[in-house]
Amino acid sequence: MALTFHPKPGMILLCDFSQGFKEPEMVKSKRPVIVLTPPMQGRDRLVTVAALSTVKPPKILPCHYQIPKNSMPQLGRFQKDDSWLKGDMIYTVGFHRLDLIMLGKRGADGKRIYFSQRLGREQMKSVYSCILHGLNLGHLGQYL
Repeated sequence: MALTFHPKPGMILLCDFSQGFKEPEMVKSKRPVIVLTPPMQGRDRLVTVAALSTVKPPKILPCHYQIPKNSMPQLGRFQKDDSWLKGDMIYTVGFHRLDLIMLGKRGADGKRIYFSQRLGREQMKSVYSCILHGLNLGHLGQYL
């Protein structure tokens, strides 16, 4: 089900890349992403995200950032290995592509429980630095 609210920067969501993208763009069906931007006037129902991967890059570049398992949802697929930010793979996507990560549990009220933890300020500073490197603007990282 698509999001009905603008997610906050640092949230980890699932993004459906299965339609409208072609290699070398991201084409994996559903992939975790980190939200990069707050709501912006004139960009209703759009959000900029960066892709995550559980596969360690063959060569770690300044646009990569290792995200520890304890910052990810407490689900098997996210707890097997650390995740890696792909700072050179950023996208502005519509809410229809985004989903919260269901933890597979129900609360006392019977409602589903979703992952809502966000990356902290220092982690997001590292994320934004990697994004700048992914845009070949790494020299601007000193101003974060």
